[in-house]
Amino acid sequence: MNRVAVVGVCRTPFVRAGGVFARYSFLDLGVQAVKGLISKINLDSSRVDELIFGTVLLDPRTPNYARELVLRAGLPKSLGAHAISNNCISGLVAANFIFEGIRGGRITTGIAAGSESMSRPTLTLHPKAEQFFLRLARARSLGERLAVMATFRPKFMFPMPPSPKEPSTGLTMGEHCEITAKEFGIARALQDEIALASHQRAAAAQARGYFAEEIVPLDGVDKDNIVRADTNIEKLAKLRPVFDRSERGTITAGNASSLTDGASAVALMSEVEARRQGREILGYIDAVEFSAIDPADGLLMAPATALPRLLQRQGVTINQIDLFEVHEAFGAQVAANLLAWEKGWSKYPEARAIGRIPSEKMNVNGGSIALGHPFAATGGRLIGNALAELKRRKAKRAVISVCAAGAMAGAMLLSRAD
Repeated sequence: MNRVAVVGVCRTPFVRAGGVFARYSFLDLGVQAVKGLISKINLDSSRVDELIFGTVLLDPRTPNYARELVLRAGLPKSLGAHAISNNCISGLVAANFIFEGIRGGRITTGIAAGSESMSRPTLTLHPKAEQFFLRLARARSLGERLAVMATFRPKFMFPMPPSPKEPSTGLTMGEHCEITAKEFGIARALQDEIALASHQRAAAAQARGYFAEEIVPLDGVDKDNIVRADTNIEKLAKLRPVFDRSERGTITAGNASSLTDGASAVALMSEVEARRQGREILGYIDAVEFSAIDPADGLLMAPATALPRLLQRQGVTINQIDLFEVHEAFGAQVAANLLAWEKGWSKYPEARAIGRIPSEKMNVNGGSIALGHPFAATGGRLIGNALAELKRRKAKRAVISVCAAGAMAGAMLLSRAD
């Protein structure tokens, strides 16, 4: 098996949806990230074997948006590209496709990208309205058209935004997380503390210029704009719950990730090819693990099985990991998974206890609550953040953990170049 090296990471700034990037589609942002990556590391695009591009808020007008990215970015028209979508783990799924292709020898160089424009989601019609317009389009005679028109209702003219509810359960992700918070006894105060740490650490990293190393500016915007250096625990405590509005509600806009626009791209090569080209190797992807559980047991609790399985299969203990990048969909989700990792989770035998993750090793430069979460782009950001921090600390190993809607999760083991 070929060792897989990460040779470049690039992303747009992550910005609040409906703001400075509101005019850009997910495809526009993806093009920006991929072109920025190629320019940043001076990559010969004619030698890229494959591109995998993910998004979550799908647009049926561009069914193979990955191929469209290739064409719009001016990449070689001979470059094969594949579109993928798997909620918040889309970025890790994209990287895994390239990782497995290189490891098995099918390709030597690939790009894994992900992008999201929450400012411009594709709107749909009510199912009855869709049927109305389809019948109208299929009508052949005037009589048939008039018969269809007689069934028209004014509500057919109003578009519908993407539903935030899980198709399998009818509950939103936030509602599911409120249930988990109650089952695991996750207090509101702890959730706010996780959010505060995310903002404080992200603000400190931003001030040190850490994120500037990987960001390609767009329209004069050169940094993430969701980070709040001035927040404090008192401000967070004043916010009202948004999913459970009773006195038992704990999740607020302050301890949850925000709707975000942004894109990321990661360049991977076989170690042999990277060394042949004399490239700096940022680090290696050593292993990837995906898992799924019953949504009724906790929509965002699949990391409780993914991370232990990853470490067990690689023969690595939690004490041998120097950094942990844990995606923060909600403070409650982070706290619940930390508890399951520390003590185990009896609902799933594979969710065995692996020990306590030290706070000083987790999300040391902030997480998704502070930096934002453009669904398919978060995986690329986590890879870049983890490897950059390993280099700064001259440390050896990092782990990435991401929960996803549909009760899935992804975990990745990274190591720094020797």
